[in-house]
Amino acid sequence: MSTRQAKGEAAEQLAADYLRQAGLSVIERNFRVKGGEIDLICRDGKTTVFVEVRLRSRQDFGGAAASITATKQARLILAARHWLLRHGETPCRFDCVLLHDLDPNHIEWLRDAFSAD
Repeated sequence: MSTRQAKGEAAEQLAADYLRQAGLSVIERNFRVKGGEIDLICRDGKTTVFVEVRLRSRQDFGGAAASITATKQARLILAARHWLLRHGETPCRFDCVLLHDLDPNHIEWLRDAFSAD
C-alpha cells in the first residue's frame, strides 16, 4: 500500500469515527462501480448518507472543499444511483467530510454539501 493510500484509509477511518460519534451508522465503505466510488455510506435515521472524504495537507487551490468539483459530484451521484438500485430507494443526501493533515481536531462536516438535481 502506498503512503497516499494509507493516508486515504486513515482519513476515511477518522471520518467514519467522527460520523459515528455524531449519531450516524456506517453501513458500507468504498462502494465502487464503473465510473464512480463512494467513500462511506451511512444511515442518519431513515436517510441514506453518501459521504465523500477529502484530505488535504495544504490549502493551495482552495483546499479540500474546492477539490469536490462538478465532475467529482457527478461520479458520486452515479455511484449513489447504482447503490440505491441495489438496496432500495430511500431519502438520501450527499455529505462531505474535510480533513486537514489527519488532525481529528480539524474535521469539517458539510451536511447536504450538494444535491443530485
